[in-house]
Amino acid sequence: MRVTIEHRCPDFTSYRAARVKSLFNVDRGCEFDLDVELPIEDFAWKIGVVVGPSGSGKTSIGQRVLGRRAFYRSGRWPKSEPIIDAIHPDGSFDDVTAALSAVGLGSVPTWLRPYPVLSNGERFRADLARIICERPGRVVIDEFTSVVDRQIARIGAGAFAKAWRRGDGRCVLLSCHRDILSWVRPDWVYDTGTGRFQRGWVRRRPRIHLDIHETDWSFWPMFEPHHYLKLPRMIGAHCYVGSVQGEPVAHVAVGSAHCGHGIVEARACRLVVMPEWQGAGVGTRFLNEVCRLQLAGRGRLRDRKVTTMFHTSHPGLAAALRRDRRWSQISCKLYGARKAASVASLRKSRGDGRRSVGTGFGGHFRAVQGFRYYGEAAA
Repeated sequence: MRVTIEHRCPDFTSYRAARVKSLFNVDRGCEFDLDVELPIEDFAWKIGVVVGPSGSGKTSIGQRVLGRRAFYRSGRWPKSEPIIDAIHPDGSFDDVTAALSAVGLGSVPTWLRPYPVLSNGERFRADLARIICERPGRVVIDEFTSVVDRQIARIGAGAFAKAWRRGDGRCVLLSCHRDILSWVRPDWVYDTGTGRFQRGWVRRRPRIHLDIHETDWSFWPMFEPHHYLKLPRMIGAHCYVGSVQGEPVAHVAVGSAHCGHGIVEARACRLVVMPEWQGAGVGTRFLNEVCRLQLAGRGRLRDRKVTTMFHTSHPGLAAALRRDRRWSQISCKLYGARKAASVASLRKSRGDGRRSVGTGFGGHFRAVQGFRYYGEAAA
């Protein structure tokens, strides 16, 4: 495919325009010409990237490759609806939540906010989730990752590319930043700065080295605002924090649970991944490693090799655990137990005659799914 671009505008002759021409020895600035050869017609591709500095012709190339109508417009979001309603209203709930989780927008409270109140990073991921759900046959995303923090940009770009490759369609990303290329791993790249076309991307995605530390609840206030439930801390639990280059990025608490007949196993909960790291696969790998430590006798119950039980209401996380052969689903409840029964049980165990026990458990309408970690041997 040959792309020929010829842009013209008036040759201005004002005093300032003439002075600029004189100072910088520029005859005219009213012409922009670009002739590009893109050999992309002889192979199947899903993701292409045009990278280069601003004003180098990226947008014009995107228009020639997939057409002007293929450009994604972010201004179509309703102002008075949460994004969970605004994304693909006629689609299924599971598809929308899966798309949000796939691009790293797994923070459930964020799903309940309208697009205009989101941060730049959240808007970026919400746009990507909308594209994944609507699944156009061809789409061009201009200024890709230009307005977000580079950490969010890299993780978000990798998450979007992974989700996009699961389906059909062609996508062209236009970006000023080359740091996303190893995360996207596109089928082809054209660099407007060097004029070089490259088919495929052979460099591997950068590795994420996660250090795991066993600690107490000291780090929980940092993670708590990003957890979808507001519950008391687990009594007697040990906490694990995953960090990347000293920055805390993931948290999980592990306590013990009695399963009857004298059997004890570990129970994990309060799994949180910081928003800027969601979508990179950090959360599930962190959880798996913590559960592996329990199974190896190096966890919460020292020198006892135990399985780990984990419950979640998050549809994306539940789907990920079902795909992982190291886990087995053990329960699925569409709503919580009777809260009155819980209160009565707490009052009885208290044994001091007082009627008020402060709280009770149950009485909710969350679909809670339970899983048990059996490890590599089971897989």
